[in-house]
Amino acid sequence: MHKQRGFTLIELLIAITLMAVLAGLSWRGLDGLMRSRDITQAQVEKVAVLQTVLAQWQADLNAVQPLPSLNDAGVAWNGRTLRLTRRATAWRADGGDAGVWVVAWTQRNQQWLRWQSSPVQTRAAWQQAWAQAERWGQNPSSDDAAFETPLMALDAWQITYFRGNAWTNPLSSAGNTTSQDTLPDAIRLQIDLPASTGVRGRITLDWVRPNFSNTKT
Repeated sequence: MHKQRGFTLIELLIAITLMAVLAGLSWRGLDGLMRSRDITQAQVEKVAVLQTVLAQWQADLNAVQPLPSLNDAGVAWNGRTLRLTRRATAWRADGGDAGVWVVAWTQRNQQWLRWQSSPVQTRAAWQQAWAQAERWGQNPSSDDAAFETPLMALDAWQITYFRGNAWTNPLSSAGNTTSQDTLPDAIRLQIDLPASTGVRGRITLDWVRPNFSNTKT
């Protein structure tokens, strides 16, 4: 009859130590994977915010509504704020046309902001909203700020118009050779993004007027 031999205390201590080391290594590997996943997810969310903001920019321009009766092209840039008149996508409770919105985009305190009025249907209401959008872009009151939406961090931005087969500064004499009640053939947006947005550097986005046909050869 053979006598069964158990583990000695030294062997048990060695086995426990090895298991503890392996458990620690496994936890460090798992922790690294979790951290990488969180960083990747945060990056994806930041890029999604950028894509959403730029989609809103395109949607606003696609819905621009010039108002010839008011000698308004539907878009105005003063070097700091872009104001535009666009078709409202909401409908009134009775099913009638809600009219137009006055929308403005500006940068304040390294933040890109968007402002939108309530739907307007009369000349007087439009003029009031248009003036309010300009005031908001310069020195907003608490009432003006109530209509704004913070979008994302932004280092700088610039607008350029395409008119007369050339890109021009909207504020220069070359950019104002045509009547201001005429919508530009295209609008170029340049934005400089900080690293906190997930996409650091400059992005250029061109919007082209739907019925524009460039005949330059």
